Amino acid sequence: MEVKKIAVLGAGLMGHGICQVAAQSGFQVHLRDIEQRFVDNGMQMIRKSLARFESKGKLTHEQVNEILSRIHTTLSLEEAVKDADLIVEAVPEKPEIKTSVYKEADKYAPPHAIIASNTSSISITQLGSATKRPERVCGMHFFNPPQLMRLVEVIRGIKTSDETIQTVLDMAQKMGKETVLVKKDSPGFIVNRILIPALNEAVALYWEGVAGRDDIDKAIKLGLNWPMGPLMLLDYIGADTTLSIAEVLTKGINPKFHPTAGLKQMVRANLLGRKTGKGFYDWTEKK
Repeated sequence: MEVKKIAVLGAGLMGHGICQVAAQSGFQVHLRDIEQRFVDNGMQMIRKSLARFESKGKLTHEQVNEILSRIHTTLSLEEAVKDADLIVEAVPEKPEIKTSVYKEADKYAPPHAIIASNTSSISITQLGSATKRPERVCGMHFFNPPQLMRLVEVIRGIKTSDETIQTVLDMAQKMGKETVLVKKDSPGFIVNRILIPALNEAVALYWEGVAGRDDIDKAIKLGLNWPMGPLMLLDYIGADTTLSIAEVLTKGINPKFHPTAGLKQMVRANLLGRKTGKGFYDWTEKK
């Protein structure tokens, strides 16, 4: 199936980046959110990101304007999906919100349209069952920030067709991404199933007083060659998001993924990382 028009549902942290990547790859994109301030904020982030590319000489001023001209914003889900060939859902990581969006998108999208979720942990099979086209539902998990991170996990639900998977793999590659295929719809997919326990253990080391923040991050950066330490990475991801994924893994796979008490305390104290200004690090100056 050939994809010409894309709809991105959600203009937040991930949605605006996915929209930008699609527009930079030459596709017409409808960006939709539920309030104008969310749409405006998403567009502001896209303009800032493109300005950075321009200042580094990676894009010309004309190319930036062309990319922006391919993005069409709306508050109407019907308008966003009515002509779409591929719909990428990037709404908050709550099953009830995603299920509601899937039902509405299924109602208004053309019969051939694929609905892909950017979820990092929620069951693709569950999302597909909210539609009358489960064979055209799959996961398309980008990594933050989508403009820079090269990986996309493509996830097969129980009823996802081979054609849907191939179309989404091809689309990710057209967007300049490397892909991995998750053959079974398993919580956390590949990356988060490996990453979240590592972050959880880093928090445990810190809260138990085994080592300090800087030494934990230094040890993993130099010992495992990570580009940044686990506690700094956790601040980027958000303690709340990390906790949410840990709980999904605990419930869906094994109690061994149980989130540490320290991680729960961080969330209770609203020390979520960059999004609240403080986590393991102080981000108020860097904002």
